[in-house]
Amino acid sequence: MSELRTASLKNLLHADLTTAMKARDELTTATLRMALTAVTTEEVAGKAARELSDDEVLRVLTREGKKRREAAEAYDQAQRPELAARERAEGEVIDRYLPSQLDDAELVELVRAAVAETGATGPRDMGAVMKAVQPKVAGRADGKRVSSEVRTQLSG
Repeated sequence: MSELRTASLKNLLHADLTTAMKARDELTTATLRMALTAVTTEEVAGKAARELSDDEVLRVLTREGKKRREAAEAYDQAQRPELAARERAEGEVIDRYLPSQLDDAELVELVRAAVAETGATGPRDMGAVMKAVQPKVAGRADGKRVSSEVRTQLSG
């Protein structure tokens, strides 16, 4: 991930795609092509085409990773383990480009700090706490995990 500091994330994706193609790594090639297509689609969405910042590319990759996890769950429920395994493998390729996920203790601490910072006292303050904690966990924790922890701390 240290390479992210020197090159744009999109350029890193392109370089890794070229490497995967030369290595004949079908899974990585297909996954990176899909990710780059999602980035390009996002760039041309709206009134005018534009170049995405690294943060915006990270948001696209996070969304694509979430799609893979949800698809894998759906395939598991449909008794299609081979398709679920493929989705999980694609998700692992995408995860290489995302920041590491917060563990439970780190998430609890960030939420506790946000509760203290906002002076929240109960469940009705959940919106304020979420607004305060979201920028701190961006891309490093699933929204469901964050809201669940906020709810737990505010009701306890």
